[in-house]
Amino acid sequence: MNTLVLQPYARLALAALLGLGLMMTGGCSSKSKQARYATLGSNCYAKAVPRSGEGGLAWGNTLSIARQKSLNNCIRYASRSGGTPDTCQVVVAECKR
Repeated sequence: MNTLVLQPYARLALAALLGLGLMMTGGCSSKSKQARYATLGSNCYAKAVPRSGEGGLAWGNTLSIARQKSLNNCIRYASRSGGTPDTCQVVVAECKR
């Protein structure tokens, strides 16, 4: 007998939760798209990789800054991952726009 009384309320609660969820996600769709990890104004990037281990990607205002940062990151991550930090080389370096 109790399940017959609770059933309309359960449907109403489910519909309210669904509507609330759609309203919450709908508010995020109008936000502008921005680069997440690059600093504002940094449009150059470089990627350096070692022979073994993890490499490093970095952004910078100029190509030379991005290359130097990526080499530093490569050396740091390669030594942490058991790779060979002395073999790091920049494989990609370019500026956008």
